[in-house]
Order: sequence, then structure tokens, then C-alpha cells
Amino acid sequence: MTETENGRDVVDLLLQQHDEIKSLFRETKATKGPAKQELFNDLVRLLAVHETAEEAVVHPLARRKLDDGEHVVEQRLEEEDRAKKELADLYDMGIDHPDFDRRLERFEAEVVSHATREENEEFLRLRTAVDAGRLRDLTGALKAAEMVAPTRPHRMAPQSAVGNIVAGPPMALFDRVADAVRDWRQKHPEEIKT
Repeated sequence: MTETENGRDVVDLLLQQHDEIKSLFRETKATKGPAKQELFNDLVRLLAVHETAEEAVVHPLARRKLDDGEHVVEQRLEEEDRAKKELADLYDMGIDHPDFDRRLERFEAEVVSHATREENEEFLRLRTAVDAGRLRDLTGALKAAEMVAPTRPHRMAPQSAVGNIVAGPPMALFDRVADAVRDWRQKHPEEIKT
């Protein structure tokens, strides 16, 4: 059964992803070693894909349908831009860096605060401003955007729907190849020559 057949809408899907992100933060902080790296990779991937899909599908809708949509979306985009840069720094730093856990903790607080504002000021308000059938139909658009979204943060990535459509697929392809190589290396360290 698809999300639409279950009666779920794009807001339900986004709220579920916010819960998954919060869970991945908790699990990453509570774990060590290779398992921590895998969880952090999952967190990075989910955050990057989630934010890109929001920028392509949800924010343009909020701009048009909410009375103060332009203002609300601009605030969220500023937060997302800062988060992309911090996530890129954490990714480059690596889980073994002495400051990683402290910075991850601070980053988690920023992401949770952003998610709460997004939920209250944008997502839930879309339920009253947009037809329920349209919100259900948008789950497909969101999932399509996720399929071509980059899987890691790019500091200079565009923050617009058009920018994501143009730049997203090439970055996503590169990211997905790099992810596959990284995952293979983690599973087959004996095959890597130094």
C-alpha cells in the first residue's frame, strides 16, 4: 500500500522523518566504533535528502499558500543553510575527532529546534491552507525529489526548487557512487591496499 492509499499526506511523511532524525541522533550519540560511523552516515544521508526534498516540494508550496509564507520559508532556509554547513563540517571532521561528540550534541539541538519551528510554522499550517487530497498527492512528489537528492551536505548547494532540480541530480549521482565505494571499503577493509 502506498502512503496515499493509507490516507497519509506529505506532512505525515515529513513528521515521520523528523522522528527518524531524532532517533538517529540518539543512537549515534550512544554508540561507538564502526556502528557509530554507520549510524552517522545514515543520519547524514537522511538529513541531506530530507532538506533537499523540502526545498524542492514543501517550501515552494508554503510560499504560495501561507499568508506569511515568504517570511516563514526564508527563515527556514537560513537555518537549513547553517545546518548544511555544520553537517558538512561534522562529516569532514569524522567521528573520531575529539570535538565530534560535543559538536554533534550542539548540532542536534539546532536541528531539533529547526524541526519544531518547521512543524509549527509551516507543516501543520499547510494542513489548513491546502486541500487534504493535494497534501496526499504531494507524498509522491516528495519521494521523487528524495530519489534525486544528494546524500550528503554540500556547502554551496542551492536552496531553491529550481536550483535543486538543476544541481541536485548530478550531486546525487556523485554522492551515491561515493557512498557505495565508502560502504564497500567499510565491509572489505582487507581488500584496500595502503
